[in-house]
Amino acid sequence: MDNPGDEEEIDQLICVCGRLIQVYLEKYILKTPCMTISQTGFIWLMEVLQGNESRCYKMFRMDKHVFVMLLNDLENNYKLKGSRNISSAEILGIFLYILGQGIGNRNAQEHFQRSSETDFIGAIDSVHVQASISPCDQVPYIGRKGIPTQNVMAICNFDMQFTFACAGWEGSDHDSRVFLSALCDPQSNFSKPPNGKYYLVDAGYPQMKGFLGPYNGERYHIPHFRRGEQPTGHKEIFNHVYSSLRSIIERIFGVWKIFWRILRDMPSYSYQKQVKIVIATMAIHNYIRRYAQRDRDFDESANYSSEEINEEIEVNTHEEDGPGRREMEILRKSIAQSLMSVGT
Repeated sequence: MDNPGDEEEIDQLICVCGRLIQVYLEKYILKTPCMTISQTGFIWLMEVLQGNESRCYKMFRMDKHVFVMLLNDLENNYKLKGSRNISSAEILGIFLYILGQGIGNRNAQEHFQRSSETDFIGAIDSVHVQASISPCDQVPYIGRKGIPTQNVMAICNFDMQFTFACAGWEGSDHDSRVFLSALCDPQSNFSKPPNGKYYLVDAGYPQMKGFLGPYNGERYHIPHFRRGEQPTGHKEIFNHVYSSLRSIIERIFGVWKIFWRILRDMPSYSYQKQVKIVIATMAIHNYIRRYAQRDRDFDESANYSSEEINEEIEVNTHEEDGPGRREMEILRKSIAQSLMSVGT
């Protein structure tokens, strides 16, 4: 039996780690938006282009008809394209405003009410952690690993820090079930992406608004492209770039498991305590990542990967997926075509 004193100490540690996660969420995830002025850059741009001729020349160093001609040439001859959140006209306007006024990028962001942050705010995946379960209760915990595990879903940002975790699921539970449960449960505090932002997910997750996956049926993992063949076609090119970005979560899982040996050989604590240990190690991982001046495991993280990275990805069997599926398909196609344009 567990020592009651040890269990109390672990529970106290969990409370401290939980507070660290909460502070992190409040400071970096649930922060108040910076760009809140009602007059957006696009509205201002339209006012300039529809206003006095001298105003356009003063702001962009060219007459209005020259601005329009330049925009048309860039769109038609050089494939300048806008996105879901910013038009090609505003892209050109920001560029000319910076050149003409000699201002910095930060001032341009404030003037046009645009953020410098990327549309991709993190990656989502599941990882299996060895579980210590009595033989009579092991069956539900045995999944594709062939040993008892707990299925842990996590979100990480591109600074290799965990921003959300859902631990404790049985190893045989499908990743999509864990994801949908966390997403729909108001008690889970799932960090839903704001409008215009996206999480990267693999093909085992539903395709829905705010969650962007790869093209199914195409080469996907980075090792597939290291065998000598270059990606061909817009789908493979998208998957190649996509996999490079999403590899961040494989790296964080690799560092996390190597650093905390208890995750590879879990003692026979109660299962509830094993779940708390997983969350605690993630919280401490974040603390080290934020404050350590240098850590060898983080520095060499490019050499680490989860043991699951080379496995075949699960096929997405969701026939209907989620709301916004069509929107994400259009977004993915737009990004893929943009990558093709850059390559040519």
